[in-house]
Amino acid sequence: GYGHTVPLSDGGKAFCIIYSVIGIPFTLLFLTAVVQRIIVYVTRRPVLYFHIRWGFSKQVVAIIHAILLGFITVSCFFLIPAAIFSVLEDDWNFLESFYFCFISLSTIGLGDYVPGEGYNQKFRELYKIGITCYLLLGLIAMLVVLETFCELHELKKFRKLFYVKKDKEEDQVHIMEHDQLSFSSISDQAASMKDDQKANEPFVTSQSPTSNDSSLNN
Repeated sequence: GYGHTVPLSDGGKAFCIIYSVIGIPFTLLFLTAVVQRIIVYVTRRPVLYFHIRWGFSKQVVAIIHAILLGFITVSCFFLIPAAIFSVLEDDWNFLESFYFCFISLSTIGLGDYVPGEGYNQKFRELYKIGITCYLLLGLIAMLVVLETFCELHELKKFRKLFYVKKDKEEDQVHIMEHDQLSFSSISDQAASMKDDQKANEPFVTSQSPTSNDSSLNN
């Protein structure tokens, strides 16, 4: 929030807290879902197309694509809007307009520069709606670019340096203990099954060999 419009009453402040607690997670979920769907068509499919169709290296294509996408995003959401704001806002130069774009799309929002606050601003309501759409689209574009750069193989290797490494010896000990427990349980089950089979077998009386011989003589 820019901070130029704030609630003054206690009820307004309480509503602002509740609204923020509910609204911020849903906004993040919405942006995440939109970015995950856009990046399939903007990043993954084009890189895969050039890799399969033209036989280029996937890593090289991904790097070139990320650089081009970053350049297009900076041009469309920073440089061009900064030039437009410098024309529409009477007391803003190009640097101040670019500063507003960067502070807004980076979600910092200091509030020292707010467009559409002049007294002689024409079509103020339409201008505010256009700024809102610009900020929403620009934020999505920034997240898409960041996600594209995060999928680069080089950055993935760099991120692995900060991962917490697991102790392999402890993992092996846990695996051996699990195997021993499973083996002992299997052996116990096999022994119990054998005992049950012996108990269920019918009792057969064995005849002595002398009785068999006497019956053959007779």
